[in-house]
Amino acid sequence: MSAQPTTPDPAQQQGEETTPWLNSEEREAWLFLSSIIFNLTRQLEVQLQKDSGLSFVEYMVLAMLSESPTHSLTMTELATATNTLPARLSRVVTRLEKDDLVRREPSPSDRRVSICFLLKAGLQKVQQTAPGHVREVRRQIFDHLTPEQVHSLQEIGTSVLGDTPSQVISIDSLMRGTYGDTKREHADS
Repeated sequence: MSAQPTTPDPAQQQGEETTPWLNSEEREAWLFLSSIIFNLTRQLEVQLQKDSGLSFVEYMVLAMLSESPTHSLTMTELATATNTLPARLSRVVTRLEKDDLVRREPSPSDRRVSICFLLKAGLQKVQQTAPGHVREVRRQIFDHLTPEQVHSLQEIGTSVLGDTPSQVISIDSLMRGTYGDTKREHADS
């Protein structure tokens, strides 16, 4: 866990580098954030399955493809945009292909690269699903927050990510090759 263990690690006792353990307030904040992440993902998964028969990852694949100007991304870009491991993404895309929501084909310029295309039925599916998804996000998060808390949440995100999420986690940043970059990563280069 994130808190300091009750028994120190033998390597630490020998004077090696110590772990900067979380203090009690940091630990509670971390556990709170973890709980929100897991609970929200579970709630969104339930809502999406009930309303559209899609998993959260399937919805995110369709949503990221819909936000691309060409309604297509390489599988590598799609894995990055959805924060999904390539093997899992391949299985997800295979399921979406069976429902004629996406099509995958080799890149004409590099046969080692696969491109995933959003089909008309996939665009319709994401457009039909998005309102219910947004309502659930609002119900789970924003209905519980004041405008000041939303602003604080934005500031926290900017501090952690290094910029606003729409700049760090976006199709544009993916196309620029800066997807997911943070201030700390830029400072290290």
